[in-house]
Amino acid sequence: MQDPMLNPYMIGADPAETEGLTAYAGTPLADPTAPKAEMNKLVEAMQTVYDPEIPVDIYELGLIYKIDQRDDGSVGILMTLTAPGCPVAGEMPQEVADAAASVEGVGEVDVTLTWDPPWTKDLMSEDAQLALGLF
Repeated sequence: MQDPMLNPYMIGADPAETEGLTAYAGTPLADPTAPKAEMNKLVEAMQTVYDPEIPVDIYELGLIYKIDQRDDGSVGILMTLTAPGCPVAGEMPQEVADAAASVEGVGEVDVTLTWDPPWTKDLMSEDAQLALGLF
């Protein structure tokens, strides 16, 4: 179920209204001592999520600032978007939470949106820059 705080119609929203917006997915692991997800599997899951206006996944765009894999299998993700007021501010964190929660060995997921520091093209991987013709 989508968090009621996430409004997919926040087009052009004031960044102050979306700072700290958090999306949730997943459930606690039945066995908290079971093997946890491999970090590369979490990254692969995030690479399935694309900014709808840019043909590059959000991980390569540099929109993922932090992945905190906790001992109980839960995962915290800190992310940003390419611009404050981005039309997907209300839905992109949920897409990321759902993708991460689909990985075996992941329990609950929380994805928090931040605007600090602001995203810049310098955060993009070289592959993303090449794909967008920035080299």
